[in-house]
Amino acid sequence: QVQLVESGGGLVQAGGSLRLSCVASGYIFSFNVMGWYRQAPGKQRELVATISKGGSTNYADSVKGRFTISRENAKNTVYLQMNSLKPEDTAVYYCKLSYPARDFWGQGTQVTVSS
Repeated sequence: QVQLVESGGGLVQAGGSLRLSCVASGYIFSFNVMGWYRQAPGKQRELVATISKGGSTNYADSVKGRFTISRENAKNTVYLQMNSLKPEDTAVYYCKLSYPARDFWGQGTQVTVSS
């Protein structure tokens, strides 16, 4: 099994920054994609950013230029640096680890951006 634990969420004013971390433990195989998703109240969960084992990244248009995803493979950890935060970034942020046949999710961390 795989466990994912997120941290770093909180309350921040618009224009501020937060850094989320997600540590994976358990049976971690070498080929995987890690990513961040978010879900705001009343909305569907949506992609924020993903990063492959080799470092290839993908971002939602809404966060391009403001958020940066990175990972430390030796620590099975993925980060999300969030700058220039906006009230519409308010959501529960979830970490996801993907294999070709299965996905694993963390429990989520709340990010609230006040105007």
